[in-house]
Amino acid sequence: MRLKEIPIDGIPYDRLKITKIPAAPEYVPRDPELVPAANRVVVVNPNRICMPIGAMWAVLGVHRAIPFVQGAQGCTTYARYTFCRIFKEPATIATASFHEDAAVFGGRKNLAEGIRNLVVRYWPEVIGVVTTCSSEIMGDDMVGFLKEARAGLIKEIGEAKTDETTIVLINTPSFAGSHVDGYDRAARAFVEALATTGDAPADRVNIIPGMLYPGDIREIKHLLREMGVEATVLFDISETLDAPLEPPQEIPYYPPGGTHVTEIKQMANARATFALQPDAGGSGAHYLERKFGVPAVVGPVPIGIANTDTFLQNLSRITGRKIPASLRTERGRLVDAMADTFHHTMMKRVAIFGDPDAIAGVTRFVCELGMTPVAVAAGTPSKNFAREIDSIFAEYQDLFLATPKVFNGGDLFEFEEYLKTLPRLDLIIGHSKGVDIARELEVPLVRVGFPIYDRFGYQKRPVVGYRGAELLLYEIANEILDYRYPDDRTQQL
Repeated sequence: MRLKEIPIDGIPYDRLKITKIPAAPEYVPRDPELVPAANRVVVVNPNRICMPIGAMWAVLGVHRAIPFVQGAQGCTTYARYTFCRIFKEPATIATASFHEDAAVFGGRKNLAEGIRNLVVRYWPEVIGVVTTCSSEIMGDDMVGFLKEARAGLIKEIGEAKTDETTIVLINTPSFAGSHVDGYDRAARAFVEALATTGDAPADRVNIIPGMLYPGDIREIKHLLREMGVEATVLFDISETLDAPLEPPQEIPYYPPGGTHVTEIKQMANARATFALQPDAGGSGAHYLERKFGVPAVVGPVPIGIANTDTFLQNLSRITGRKIPASLRTERGRLVDAMADTFHHTMMKRVAIFGDPDAIAGVTRFVCELGMTPVAVAAGTPSKNFAREIDSIFAEYQDLFLATPKVFNGGDLFEFEEYLKTLPRLDLIIGHSKGVDIARELEVPLVRVGFPIYDRFGYQKRPVVGYRGAELLLYEIANEILDYRYPDDRTQQL
């Protein structure tokens, strides 16, 4: 298909070829006008998920909390399915169950009945009300609806019992933004609704980890323990989405762990807030700084040596705690692993994709390994990502023969088409949506980021901290050996 000019309203779906073309000698490049995502009205192989998913992820990290989705059943079922595929755990998510009548008359009735049923059956401590595209487009007056729902509960069960459940509203129109924005909005909404000043500053810090897996959060807690620092980890999914199977269980069942409401209330009295991912949680840290004067330390995510050093140095500066010898030992083991593997990783050409904060951290780490990033793609557009990537490339410019290609937004179709124009690629690092790209290009895929649904145990494996970086390094090196190293020589390693 040849187009002399791109229509103002973009290229419609029925004019877009979607048949996959193998990367073979007979490969015919796509029409260059179709490749940039900005020229199309459709997204092909998206590098992001919708905003409500990020908000639901956050709510599931609060103790005895249930997300309530003000939208259709499909919005909830998809999220439950996604979380089950990633964490191999059930995720309790309630829904207003929109049908045609809600589209005509609004979601007021559905919200009031849904909140009432949720409270009297599950008695949650927190309900995170997550809006969707349908409720946002209809213009539901969510604040007014929630007041009516609360008045109904007081009439039925009394004010004291009603006050035992806190309701936090998170506006997440899913026609805009991504799961990263949804998590960020949830962080802002929770501290805005709950955080209050106390009599005296608490000798602890706040951690807003961003969309990290349970294994990552456990590793962050390990670093804090070694430093002797008390902390409130907001949206702590390390146990709620990785709970042990220990029958018998009480009904209604809530998994152990999660951030308690009392802890979130105390976040306004902390020494500082560490938002490890600027785009996923940074808004909450900035709000606490503006409203309560709690200093915000935003990013970088502690992946690799330099970023983990920065995190620990900032922690030491604010708390006055020294970095202990045990963490220096872990750092030394990582450096030793880098020395052991550098002849396999040095100058290997790597493409990276995923969420902006995570892949900025991974990009810096692969540069520390002497690898050469040739393309970096963030599914969610971000100013922080652009600045961080520019800083990394300026610092490691000696590694590059040509300036790496940066996609700040866009989809994986555009990313894949660019990779096909490269003469050689040794490795791809990204999430499970890159499996087809890796198979077609015949290069290994190291899975990092959200979502990873085609592997077991990856939600338990950290990539943050020195120990997480060491595990990630071994996976990178082993994948390269599997694809690029002769079998007879692997016997001599």
